Amino acid sequence: MNAEIIAVGTELLLGQIANTNAQFLSAQLAEIGVNIYHHTVVGDNPARLKKAIVQAEERANLIIFTGGLGPTKDDLTKETIAQHLGKQLIIDEIAMQTILDYFDKTGRVMTANNKKQALVIEGGNVLPNEHGMAPGMFINAGSTYFMLLPGPPHEMQPMFRNYGRPAIEAEMGATEKIESLVLRYFGIGEAELAEKLSDIIDEQTNPTVAPLAGDGEVTLRITARHRQGSVARSMIKEMEEKVNLLVGEYFYGYDETSLMRELLKTLEEKKLTIAAAESLTGGLFQSEMTAVVGVSTMLIGGVVCYSNQSKMTLCNVKEETINKYGVVSEQCAIELAENIRSMLGTDIGISFTGAAGPDSLEGNPAGTVWIGISFKNQQPKSYLLKLAGSRNGNRKRSVKYGCYYLLQELQQR
Repeated sequence: MNAEIIAVGTELLLGQIANTNAQFLSAQLAEIGVNIYHHTVVGDNPARLKKAIVQAEERANLIIFTGGLGPTKDDLTKETIAQHLGKQLIIDEIAMQTILDYFDKTGRVMTANNKKQALVIEGGNVLPNEHGMAPGMFINAGSTYFMLLPGPPHEMQPMFRNYGRPAIEAEMGATEKIESLVLRYFGIGEAELAEKLSDIIDEQTNPTVAPLAGDGEVTLRITARHRQGSVARSMIKEMEEKVNLLVGEYFYGYDETSLMRELLKTLEEKKLTIAAAESLTGGLFQSEMTAVVGVSTMLIGGVVCYSNQSKMTLCNVKEETINKYGVVSEQCAIELAENIRSMLGTDIGISFTGAAGPDSLEGNPAGTVWIGISFKNQQPKSYLLKLAGSRNGNRKRSVKYGCYYLLQELQQR
């Protein structure tokens, strides 16, 4: 099955919102073996939408629309498609009752145009909207399938997961099971990883291997097809082993995990506590850590010591260290890590100090970062980063590197 995604909405063309729906749908469709060859964005204009439909029919047998199902006059997606297919719009009684219940519950007066949201194309399967008012639709139009989904992601995503995706899979009648696994890597760029895996990528058939860069990391999706799901999973495992023989030193986890989650999982397993002293990261390390449930048993506390004075006052960094070596230095990073660990009585201390940018600091170019790591009763270690990017990008990458280096240290223990 070949699919095209058509996003409807002038606000998308004006750049007022990002087309995250297409990204979500592409990932979902890829998991079930649907080929996505085109993304189209069209404004709230029925003539241009009809042209987009005609063009999509020439190159896809599944067309998915997002947006344009609301109550206003410029919401014309289902009207245009109904006209194109020569079908009528009819009231879906379940959707209508959902709308009535909403206005009754909230005590608001329902205007006539809200009834428009309960209209569906005759002959299609209705996809319930459990997070909004306008239902979705799935229509078999002979050689082409049409799926209509609402625009708001909080409505569209659960509708597609719960009803849209199963409807597509049922129509495909696939005899093959499709399994996939995402491998996550850090400390290597997409180009370098692709080069190291060039033979595997060039020769891939089944399983397939697809690298993707994002947010300072690289992911690798391995997808296999087989009549038996267990065989497909075995094929993936075999490919994973081949891949990690070449790039395993950069591997840190699977699927939707993150460096921070893997770090916290390891700290929990080893029953270790940690404290942080943050200068250029301004508390970002601790903020990301505390975003994870259950972190209180591992993170004891920390400080943001942005100024030179605060480094001395809050973390007992020696004045002579700052005068002699500066704050962008190995010596300062080590003192920060050791002192915060000692002061808060933790097993581990970590520090971040450097020049986030855009200006240089103490003669060090923007992106120069020192990370200090201190383990109780052991020699401290330091790591120098030379990053290139925006100020906030350097801060975020510094935190990721801190997690990565800590993970490496912990895995060796």
